[in-house]
Amino acid sequence: MRPTGRLHLGHLVGALNNWVKLQDDYQCFYMIADWHALMSEYADPKLMKESCREMVRDFVASGLDPEKSVIFVQSHVPEHLELAMVFSDITPLAWVERIPTYKEQLREIKGRDLTTYGFLGYPILQAADIAVYKAGAVPVGVDQVPHLELTREIIRRFNGLYETRLFPEPEAILTRTPKLLGIDNRKMSKSYANFIALSDTPEVIKKKVSVMITDPARIKLTDKGCPAVCNVFSYFSTFAKPGDTAKVKDWCEGALRGCTECKRNLADILIEVLEPIRSRRGKMPDSEVEDIIADGARRSRKAAGETMAEVRKLVNLMAQ
Repeated sequence: MRPTGRLHLGHLVGALNNWVKLQDDYQCFYMIADWHALMSEYADPKLMKESCREMVRDFVASGLDPEKSVIFVQSHVPEHLELAMVFSDITPLAWVERIPTYKEQLREIKGRDLTTYGFLGYPILQAADIAVYKAGAVPVGVDQVPHLELTREIIRRFNGLYETRLFPEPEAILTRTPKLLGIDNRKMSKSYANFIALSDTPEVIKKKVSVMITDPARIKLTDKGCPAVCNVFSYFSTFAKPGDTAKVKDWCEGALRGCTECKRNLADILIEVLEPIRSRRGKMPDSEVEDIIADGARRSRKAAGETMAEVRKLVNLMAQ
C-alpha cells in the first residue's frame, strides 16, 4: 500500500482482512510502498514519513502479526531499485504503455503531472517488488491482474535471456471483495476525503455517516425505499450481521423506519467494528512502531540481498 494518507474501511475490506488470513498459510511480505507514493506525491511529500508510521499502526491493529509476517518500508530495501533497473533494461517500452491502469490514472488524477519517466515505469518497479522475494503468489484484485501478468512476462524474459529459473512466475490470489463507495457515493478515495478512516473516533464516524447519501427517491418517511440503490444499505450488507441486514431491508422497502434512524444504526455498527482496531492503535507506543520498521528492514533486506547477489552474477556485474 502507498503511504499517501490514512487507511480507511475500503482498505480493511478490500485487502487487510484478507492479508490477515494469508499470513497463517504463507510467508508474507507486506510493503509500505513509499517509492510508489513518491511517483504521484513528489511535489508535496511532507506527509510521507508520518503516513508510513501510521500505516504500520493500521497494519498491526488490523491483525497483521510482525512475528509471522515481514512489514517493511520499500525505500529501506535498495535492492528493489537495483532489480527494477535490471528489469527496465530488458522490458520493451510497448509492454509498459499498454497497462490499462496507467492510461486510466493519467486521465483521472488531476492536479498532478504524472507524465514522468518514473510514473511510466511503475509497473516495472512493481515487478521488482514481487520478484526480489521470489514470490510465488500475490493477492490482487481483478483490476491488478494486468500488472501481475506484466510481472510474469518480465520474469519469463529474464529467465529466458539468462538461462535460469531464478524467479518463479507468481500466481494471482484473486480475492472477492465488496465494493465500498465513499460517503458521497463517489469512488472511495483519499483524494476526495470521502472515507471513514480506521483511526476515526466514534464522534467523527457518527458525523460522517450522518451525511451519507441514501436512496434519492425516498424523500418522506412514508416513501418506500430501494435498498439496492442506497449506499447506506451497502455498508449494512458489508458490516452488519445477516439478520440485521435483512431487517434493515424490510424496514426500507416497507417504509417502516426513516433514513436518519438507519444512519444512526449504521454508525453504531461501524463504531463497534473499528473499536478493536482503534484500541490496538492507541496502545502502540512510537518505539514499537520503530522496532517493527527496523526489524522489517533487516528481514526484507536479507531476503532481497540474497536474490540480488544471484542476479548480479547472472548479468555479470562486478561483486560488491
